[in-house]
Amino acid sequence: MQSVDSIIHAGWVIPVEPQSRYFENHSVVIDQTKIIDILPTDQATQQYSADEVFNLPGHALIPGLINAHTHASMNLLKGYADDLALMDWLQNHIWPAEAKWVNENFVYEGTQLAIAESIRSGVTCFNDMYFFPDQAAKAVEESGFRASIGLIVIDFPTVWAANADEYLDKALKIHQQLESIDRITTTLAPHAPYTVSDEPLKKIAAYAEELNIPIHMHVHETRFEVDQAIEQKGVSPLVRLSELGIASSRLIAVHMTQLTDEEITLCKEKQIHVAHCPESNMKLASGFCPVHTLHEQGINVCLGTDGAASNNDLDMLGEMRTAALLAKAATENPTAVPAHTVLEMATINGAKALEIDHITGSLVKGKAADIAAIDLSQLETQPLYNPISQIVYSASRSQVTHTWVNGKCLLNNRELTTLNEQELKEKASNWNKKLRETETK
Repeated sequence: MQSVDSIIHAGWVIPVEPQSRYFENHSVVIDQTKIIDILPTDQATQQYSADEVFNLPGHALIPGLINAHTHASMNLLKGYADDLALMDWLQNHIWPAEAKWVNENFVYEGTQLAIAESIRSGVTCFNDMYFFPDQAAKAVEESGFRASIGLIVIDFPTVWAANADEYLDKALKIHQQLESIDRITTTLAPHAPYTVSDEPLKKIAAYAEELNIPIHMHVHETRFEVDQAIEQKGVSPLVRLSELGIASSRLIAVHMTQLTDEEITLCKEKQIHVAHCPESNMKLASGFCPVHTLHEQGINVCLGTDGAASNNDLDMLGEMRTAALLAKAATENPTAVPAHTVLEMATINGAKALEIDHITGSLVKGKAADIAAIDLSQLETQPLYNPISQIVYSASRSQVTHTWVNGKCLLNNRELTTLNEQELKEKASNWNKKLRETETK
């Protein structure tokens, strides 16, 4: 009998690869951070012994969810300015609050809060974009979480940098600092076409090739953005990005709510990845990403929550349900974006976009043991006919009982193991008091 670090016995294992398959009464065997076997439970008990055994007969195991777009530390702005149009929300509320309050501690503590919420939601990795990325990375490394850290670039001055050249200089230095750290990768993260000019974008395209990392950017978020760009530049933002060398298989284009047939063809030709954020798009009335059409064209679509300031949560289970239902309503086609497809969007597709699908995104031998366990024995998910459909259409994140990253259990029976819940609540309360004072003055 082989001795290993841990074994998880579960009612169902949903590996995502192969597509739409699931296995009843199976076990996942973990050793030295990786999945080394997936096999029927009766065989696992005969072949392996483990230091730690998890018996979860009413649970489904899925790959840890991958949040393909968020602004983690903006968790501290959750509910700060709701029910507003995007530019009003940004210019008159979010940007002024950030100018007053964002610093190293804001980002570090806000990212800690986001990581805790993510872990409790079955998320094992997020793709972040915000200021002080070194502090976000520090919170990730300490918690045992996995992340892609966006190295933000904007033309105008903020607390993080004075101009595009300084943003880029800091980006390159932080990329080098993080390059050797396990569980952390980086992206170059120009904020949006309307906040980054041509010359920095050309440099970003060149650096992405040189460093072999993705580019993470808001693109075609609203009709106003697209119309303004055409009026000022003569072409849509996506076409401009293509002319500047940004549009490629390295680009993770976030939102993409306004797309012509020609632009969809461009996405296919350039192998652009699209990060769909349905709940944020709906809340800000930004528009509808044509997810079903993109899938039909073979374009990789992943799923993100956006920041909690515009969502207002980091609930990827909820995001999956919204994405599936919205696609059906928008196309008047009940077969559009079925449950197994939206689960792929939330797992392996995000891993592909972040260029980490050789590491995570599916439950496969040799990959990292990034796993979420969802208790389907609860009343709300009974009776059960298909666990994939039940997870997408019926389960809630409160049914996530365990989350593992690299084989380490970060959530054990709903209890965080690397973060202190009470301390996080106290930090959130302190920031709440500060930000309330700002709003009332």
